Amino acid sequence: MTAPSFTAEFESRRALLFTVAYEMLGSVVEAEDVVQDTWLQWAEVDHSQVRDARAFMLRIVSRQALNRLRTLTRRRETYVGEWLPEPLLTAPDVAEEVELAENVSIAMLRVLETLGPAERVVFVLREVFALPYDEIASAIDKKPATVRQIAHRARSHVQARSPRVRVSPAEHAEVAERLLVAIRTGDIDALLRVLSPDVVSVGDGGGLAHAAPRPIRGADPVARFLAVFARTEGIFVSSRWIHGALAVVIEHDGAIHAVISVEVDAGQVTALYGVNNPDKLAGIGKERPLTQA
Repeated sequence: MTAPSFTAEFESRRALLFTVAYEMLGSVVEAEDVVQDTWLQWAEVDHSQVRDARAFMLRIVSRQALNRLRTLTRRRETYVGEWLPEPLLTAPDVAEEVELAENVSIAMLRVLETLGPAERVVFVLREVFALPYDEIASAIDKKPATVRQIAHRARSHVQARSPRVRVSPAEHAEVAERLLVAIRTGDIDALLRVLSPDVVSVGDGGGLAHAAPRPIRGADPVARFLAVFARTEGIFVSSRWIHGALAVVIEHDGAIHAVISVEVDAGQVTALYGVNNPDKLAGIGKERPLTQA
């Protein structure tokens, strides 16, 4: 395989490798670093000995992601306040690819965070990308029988914690737009109509920006918290496609201040996940192509 051909082979898989790494890590920055490290290893191998380029690259990216995930897990133990996945700017059409949108949704990423590093890697490779057990075993240096056990445990864990009800992209977008209008106007009554009575709002400032140290629960306190934006000078509220779903973006004096992902059920917002840690907002201006193929 010549240099141009193995470079083209890698570029044709870049979106796939990024999708794998992001689902394993929940961080755009870390996922991009993993993809770059995968390229460096791919560039050095004897390509004449590679029979399946896709499988080979997936093994590399999985090993890289697992190593980083172990480090990130230790860091998150000392993280200031609530930890949320780094917002991922996606194309609107991702929402129409139901399986892909579900796998990169804020709800799924929150569930994946409750898995151990090896469980998360095995779950993503098996359940999302349908890799055979023996290939996963090769990627993480474990026996196929052990990988089967890990996969079963992880699958049961995720199923027990995943949302019972899923709404259509159209319904989610309609509710998110109603929320956006209510935030813009600061209308408490409008906010109370769109928020579920037991709504929960989780904020992630990472100790670098002000955020509630604990989740805010209940429609009234969450509504009053959101209404503040309408009374703050220099605030502009808009929507963007984040994690494959419409989300609320708060800008202050032209810079992104926070990204608020939304969970919806029965026509109301049941959960809000707001990230205003500036380290997690740096890459929000770049749309990332995603794929599971």
